[in-house]
Amino acid sequence: MIVVAGATGNVGREVVRLLVEAGQPVRALTRDPAKATVPAGATAVAGDLADPATLRPALDGATALFLLSGYSPDIFTEASRAGVRRVVLMSGGSAETGDRSNAVAGYMIETEDALRASGLTWTMVRPRMFMTNALQWVTQVRSGVVRAPWPDVPSAVIDPADIAAVAAEALVSADHEGREYPVTGPEALRPGERVRILAEALGREIRYEAQPDDEARAEMLTQMPQQYVDAFFSFYSDGKLDEATVFPTVLDVTGRPPRTFAQWARANAGRFQQS
Repeated sequence: MIVVAGATGNVGREVVRLLVEAGQPVRALTRDPAKATVPAGATAVAGDLADPATLRPALDGATALFLLSGYSPDIFTEASRAGVRRVVLMSGGSAETGDRSNAVAGYMIETEDALRASGLTWTMVRPRMFMTNALQWVTQVRSGVVRAPWPDVPSAVIDPADIAAVAAEALVSADHEGREYPVTGPEALRPGERVRILAEALGREIRYEAQPDDEARAEMLTQMPQQYVDAFFSFYSDGKLDEATVFPTVLDVTGRPPRTFAQWARANAGRFQQS
């Protein structure tokens, strides 16, 4: 039995689907199973990652767990007590910076450290920027102008489905235990390049405008705490995070190349159209 946390999220939902298709028994962890939509063949189970004790029924009898970073290390204690042997942790590239003073990198590093110390076997999956981040531009895309920061910062953006494919392989095979996997798409793209590709997929003109740092910071502060805003500016304005390097992880682990941003954009074009 495999337990998938974050089972209704971009990555977790795909992990569940892939495991079900592979014939694996899956419990999809969610706060409210009555409201959750999970693939046929998976069982929705209740549990709150912020309260590890609530996970006991979901973990009982499980052998593997897919987990997100940033939660109490007591989850690993509960997993070990339940008999879980293998944990696949979705962390992030910022964990590789070693910068514990950075709010984002810090919680990822702390979660990885706690997992290593737990005695459970582990695999760290460290994706770079998600292709789905482009969905935050939906309103701007419809207006014909996308205004976004860091025009000169490229990122090898990754389809969440490809992250899930790596995680699913690691959940079912001991071949990936003790590995730290950087997960990227096949090419590094700047914001303007992603906007151009979206425009081609949608068959319409969309202009990219570079957003000044001060304007971007003020906007971001309305959406998240200051320490996280500072973290992202450290990554992208100060150049503390390399997301441009392309790694062959998806091909090496799954046997197929990762999807390009153009492929993702064409597949998700409807999400950018006027409703």
